[in-house]
Parts: sequence; structure tokens; C-alpha cells
Amino acid sequence: MKSRVISFIKRAAAVALFAPAMAMAAGAVLHLDKAPVSTDPAALQHGAKLFVNYCLNCHGASFLRYNRLQDIGLSEAAIRDNLMFTGEKTGDQMKVAMSRAEAKQWFGAAPPDLTLVARARASEFGSGADWLYTYLRQFHRDPNRPTGWNNLVFPNVGMPNVLWELQGEQVAKAGEHGSTLELVKPGKLSPEEYDKAVADLVSYIVWMGEPVAEKRKVIGMYVLAFLAGLFVLALALKKNYWKDIH
Repeated sequence: MKSRVISFIKRAAAVALFAPAMAMAAGAVLHLDKAPVSTDPAALQHGAKLFVNYCLNCHGASFLRYNRLQDIGLSEAAIRDNLMFTGEKTGDQMKVAMSRAEAKQWFGAAPPDLTLVARARASEFGSGADWLYTYLRQFHRDPNRPTGWNNLVFPNVGMPNVLWELQGEQVAKAGEHGSTLELVKPGKLSPEEYDKAVADLVSYIVWMGEPVAEKRKVIGMYVLAFLAGLFVLALALKKNYWKDIH
């Protein structure tokens, strides 16, 4: 009996170990474009403007406060005058007025909070920035969907293309190696300008997930330099302590 239990545990462990790889192999390979993520303040400020104007109507960023945007070079007055429209205080969280119950009734599901979406997608796809950058550029018209929109990266997604005025309208064309997109109605931006706008938006969303990331990296370098210096001192002390023995 004991040997059977041990054998069962081994088989269960093997299944748990290889199940994710088997599931990935069974599904279609998802190609993600490399996101040109930037930490440049101008890019982050442009991304913040796009986020507030196009995303914050439905999606909140409740783990971030408006005044945190001062970290990307915006003054409190600029935040209040250009990025706040409903009388909130700059110390308030970036929430939406729509309740989750209303959102679920209107859209079928409540739009998720986007503060940590890049990090969440990173755990699923390896790079949350790449997923977001590709997703926001793969919307196309689909008359069979309730919103009139679909997405090649996230098929049958409930979200419409909120950036369609900037991007224009695309249609999906079935091909030998999968579907491709064709721009049939230009938007306010050229394809190159739209890609740059999406890159700025994604850069901002990535920044929201960890506003102190750049500071953390700098502090990490100082810590490593300190430890390297401490190692040299410790090695010199060790040699001096054991010099009469060695």
C-alpha cells in the first residue's frame, strides 16, 4: 500500500510539473510584438494623458494617487488642471465613478483595475508590456460582436476599441498563416504615430505598476557596490588575521 501511495504522488508531481508546458503546446502560439517601453518623463506624461482620457472612464487605477504623477515631472497644478475633471483632490486615488455592479450590468463583466495589469500579464505571458502593446494594436471591426469590435490577441473580448479615433478601423483578413489586419479607415494618427502613442500609454501603465522601479534599480546598484567594497575589506581582514598561519 505504501509503495502505491508513493507511486501515485510521483505521478501527480510529474503531471503538475509538465501540465503548463503541455497546455502551452496544445494551444496556439501567441506572437507578441516587442514594446518600446520608455522611462522618459515626456513619454510617461503623454501616456498619462492618454490613460486619463481614454482608459480612466471605465478602468480605475485605485492603487495610485494623482499626486504620485509628480514623480514623472508634472506639477500639482498641472495634474489638477489637465488630468482631473470631476473635482477630486490630488491626494485621491485614481478611481472611476462607475460602480462595479453597473459595469457588470452594462458590459457583462466589470472592467478590471489597471494599476497592476502589466505585472499580472507578465506572470502569464512573460512580458506584460509586450502583451499590452500588441493587444492595443490588434483591434478590428467584427459585426458579430456586441460592441462591433474584436481582437486578435484577446478573441471575443468585451472591451471595444476605445482608441479607434486615433487608430482608425481595421478589418481581419484570413490568410494561410493566420489572420492579418488591414487598415480600411484611417484615424487621426498615422500607423507610426499610433504605435508611438500606444508605446507611451503602455510605458505609463508599466510605470503605474511600480513607480519606484527606477529608484529601486539605482539603490540596488549602490547596495551591490557597497557589498563589493565590504567583500574586499573582509577578504583583506581575513588575510591579515590568518597571515601567521598560512
